Amino acid sequence: MATENQVNPLAALSEAMADAVSKAGLHVVTVDARRRLPASGITYASNLVLTANHVVERDEDIHIGLPNGDQLTAQIAGRDPGTDLAVLRLDKKVLSPAEPAPKPARVGQLALALGRPDSEGIQASLGVVSAIGGPVRTRRGNLLENYLRTDTIPYPGFSGGPLIDTSAKVLGVNTSGLAPGVSLTIPSALAWSIAEALAQHGQVRRGYLGIRSQPVPIPEPGKQDLGRDQESGLLLVGVERGSPAEAGGLMVGDILVGLAGEAISDPDQLLSRLVGKIVGEPTLVEVLRGGKLMTITVKIGQRP
Repeated sequence: MATENQVNPLAALSEAMADAVSKAGLHVVTVDARRRLPASGITYASNLVLTANHVVERDEDIHIGLPNGDQLTAQIAGRDPGTDLAVLRLDKKVLSPAEPAPKPARVGQLALALGRPDSEGIQASLGVVSAIGGPVRTRRGNLLENYLRTDTIPYPGFSGGPLIDTSAKVLGVNTSGLAPGVSLTIPSALAWSIAEALAQHGQVRRGYLGIRSQPVPIPEPGKQDLGRDQESGLLLVGVERGSPAEAGGLMVGDILVGLAGEAISDPDQLLSRLVGKIVGEPTLVEVLRGGKLMTITVKIGQRP
């Protein structure tokens, strides 16, 4: 029989979860930028809000509702429809930035989805991280490097809000705008890197080589020359005229096996590497030509 001095573990967990919601709720704002129910956002920096791109339907007259009830106006600092993320800039520095989780989420981990779609206060939904996946193509045809799936309930207005752990750290950004009828979470490491690019440049730079390719097994002599455990690469079946690939010397028949020191086995891997700082930079491309490994320098172009 339990005594008064014994701690009820369920009560302790309940208190910890409520404390996490209260703490993280200080970094969750209301984003009023569409005709219907407002959505949520995360305080990314002292004057920046990270939210879901699809909930920002207006370019002007955007209002941010703070946890203390204050209302501020904001402008769009940058959008990335491919990952359904947007950054909004306030005209004053008043926000306390949210803190991303120091470690990636794990399947089975307890998590809370938070939202602040109105002035009634913070809202929460409890669940577990049920899957970690990626890369995956979004409804716009872009490639999302990785994502989380949870069994939390995505209540109306939760898009743009955070998924947090039991210590109130942000595991990712929740959105229902990546796939029809599905709510996914963009992991915080990826979301924060995209937010940084949007805050600085207004967009995420995505590169291209100007090739058509198809996955093929690497011939045995090529594997030996490659010197690593890699089963497939990309056979170049087309090289566009005037493209970065042609300028760099890539040829039809080459098997592309590496880019910037990373192995490339399929088209999705290649697309995921052609993002960010690599765009516009001379980059080492590994190809097998006639069964022999060659390293060619190609200046990565920027996709329009």
